[in-house]
Amino acid sequence: MANKKRLFTVNGNPFYPLGRHRIYMGGYSVRDEAEIEENFKTAKLINGNTVCLAIFWDQLEPEEGKFDFSSVDTIISLARKYDLKLILLWFATWKNGVMDYAPAWMKADAKRFKRVIATNGKPIWVLSSHCQANLEADKKAFNALCQHLKDTDRKEQTVIGLQVENEPGILGSDRDYSPEGQAVFYSPVPVKLIKTIKTAGKGDMFNLWQKTGAKQSGTWPQVFGDDAAEIMTAWSVATYINEVTKAGKSAYDIPMFINVWVSSLVWWPVPGECYPSGCPVTKVLDIFRWFAPDVDAIAPDNPHTNIRQRCELNAKYTREDNPLLIVEAPGEGMFHDIADYNAIGYFVHYEQRADGTIPPDDYRTINIGRCVAAAIPLLLKYQGTGKIQAVEQEEGMEHHGLFGMQMDFDGYMGLVEFGNDYGNQPSGRGAGLVIQAKRNEFYLVGVNYKLTLRAKPATVALLAGNDLSHTSFSNYFVSVDEGHFDKNGEFAADRRRNGDSIRGGIWVGVNDGVIRIIASD
Repeated sequence: MANKKRLFTVNGNPFYPLGRHRIYMGGYSVRDEAEIEENFKTAKLINGNTVCLAIFWDQLEPEEGKFDFSSVDTIISLARKYDLKLILLWFATWKNGVMDYAPAWMKADAKRFKRVIATNGKPIWVLSSHCQANLEADKKAFNALCQHLKDTDRKEQTVIGLQVENEPGILGSDRDYSPEGQAVFYSPVPVKLIKTIKTAGKGDMFNLWQKTGAKQSGTWPQVFGDDAAEIMTAWSVATYINEVTKAGKSAYDIPMFINVWVSSLVWWPVPGECYPSGCPVTKVLDIFRWFAPDVDAIAPDNPHTNIRQRCELNAKYTREDNPLLIVEAPGEGMFHDIADYNAIGYFVHYEQRADGTIPPDDYRTINIGRCVAAAIPLLLKYQGTGKIQAVEQEEGMEHHGLFGMQMDFDGYMGLVEFGNDYGNQPSGRGAGLVIQAKRNEFYLVGVNYKLTLRAKPATVALLAGNDLSHTSFSNYFVSVDEGHFDKNGEFAADRRRNGDSIRGGIWVGVNDGVIRIIASD
């Protein structure tokens, strides 16, 4: 089972953040509070408890050394109004591999605040991680932000975490060819890095090192060959961000993480061209875990809707030293991420039109989010125990039981069928979670699936002469209730099901809340 280390707490209790990821607000300002407020209203559509919102360095420090926290205070005030928590996204040295949100006074002084030099010898729109002035300016601003949060929000705990930078790295070059960058590239690789790779004995960085001869010393190109530029840049970016993170935590020690522009989504896996070179993609994830230890998590933006691709990416980012946190996703595959990879928090994208309506394509995302929101007390209690299983209707799994999904439980066999027979709001393919809390106690959430349970036979002899498809061998239930979890995390039944509504199996839909089954052996 994957690591389920909880990063987020509120009042000392584990907290599962769920909500909407929203970068832009109010036309990149706080002039229109109503427009910002809309972000909190839309988070409520999935019954979310948290919103991710960006904080812009150029807005925070319009003049060097003079800070304006009015935008931060406005966002926090509105979040409290809607009883929502916040994760603030720090757009500073990097946002999607460029320097768009650096303050104007930095952009106007390229001599002091140096930029990356590309292979053609020309500067590009990226601040250099080899420039100490860049690092010190970012550290100072981030520290000021964290100190302000501590001074104004520590008691309320509205802000529960911070994203340090956004999809960092270099877009436009594989590395920095400035004199400073060249000096590092052709200097010996740090002894600590080679020693750490050797000690690891496995993983992507170990394999890359082995591929180029496992040299014990040498310059970056001598030790890492064709991958040297990306690896060196990753090491530089990781150490830079760790320093920024340390500066923030020295003021206010709350969870901090980095998000990732994943390389598996692009046309060609070319660093600096199709994704930012030095971003913590899977190839160089080891470097970020070794050289950015103050960062609590490296969080992939996982847009894959194909289950195989999604799981391959999640498996890379789910490690003993890195719990899985999903901060940008379409919602598809959410149940697998939570059940199979113990995702400790989740933020999805969905749109809302100016008139307040939701595009039909986003209904499914919202419905899936509502299902997860209803099950949060179960996730906090049972993630990592092996008691949570995902239901997912893949291609070829039609309504008929012969093409359904078999499940294995302690003492029971399960059969899942798919369709819209129960009459719920259409939500596309069936999906959800099944949690076996005790041997005969199950909880179900999701959309468009039916679960049939049958006690496992004690001996093969019991099967002789029986019609195994007959309902008399299945669905022996003491009770089946639709309900919800109260503020104390206790299940409260709202509606009892019985008779014909359970005899052929238990249909699950988004409007059912949480379904609890007490089965009879």
